[in-house]
Amino acid sequence: MLSLLPERVDRMLLLGAHCDDIAIGAGGALLELCRSHPGVSVSALVLTGGGSLREEEERAALTAFCPGARLDVSVLDLPDGRVPTRWERAKLALEELRPRGEPDLILAPSPHDAHQDHRTLAELVPTVFRDHLALGYEILKWDGDLRQPTAYLPLAEPVLREKVAKLHEHYGSQRDRSWFDHETFSGLARIRGVQCHARYAEAFHIQKMVLGVAALTGPDPVD
Repeated sequence: MLSLLPERVDRMLLLGAHCDDIAIGAGGALLELCRSHPGVSVSALVLTGGGSLREEEERAALTAFCPGARLDVSVLDLPDGRVPTRWERAKLALEELRPRGEPDLILAPSPHDAHQDHRTLAELVPTVFRDHLALGYEILKWDGDLRQPTAYLPLAEPVLREKVAKLHEHYGSQRDRSWFDHETFSGLARIRGVQCHARYAEAFHIQKMVLGVAALTGPDPVD
């Protein structure tokens, strides 16, 4: 199975339309990547929830999901469910991230996501970050918009358990929602694990990638 992640990740960019999107879609990936790349620089931008309890939850959650990282979190106050009508402000917020450095990896919503806020953000990403590896995470919901992923990150069972525990610990405002439970998060992770010969996994969508010859041929043979 071909590995697409860069060998060294010095800078990551996390993008979410709502507080909890990033952790739900890629919490396991964050735990694994931050622990395997100590001191990684992580910038997170969330478009809605600024100035509310949800912002407090998000800051605490991302700190927990990014152990050892140099973390910078920005939470805007765009209206939930109305991000398409604030397209210009959302685009400007993304553009303002560029001077902070070139990310080795971007985690953002999937372009197939049916939620208008998620989809708008996903569509904006390649207009600002045109030559970067961007993985579109998936979020299970009522809309039934899941599609077959193009990339998988296997998760060990302890990592999956830690992800679920942190979701419940830090997003108290969401606990009364019918879909916010252990079975939802673990069930999808189990299905994606089956699809990549692992116990659990998170899955992602890639719009474009460039393959190097070394990645396809492997290391040079030893004489």
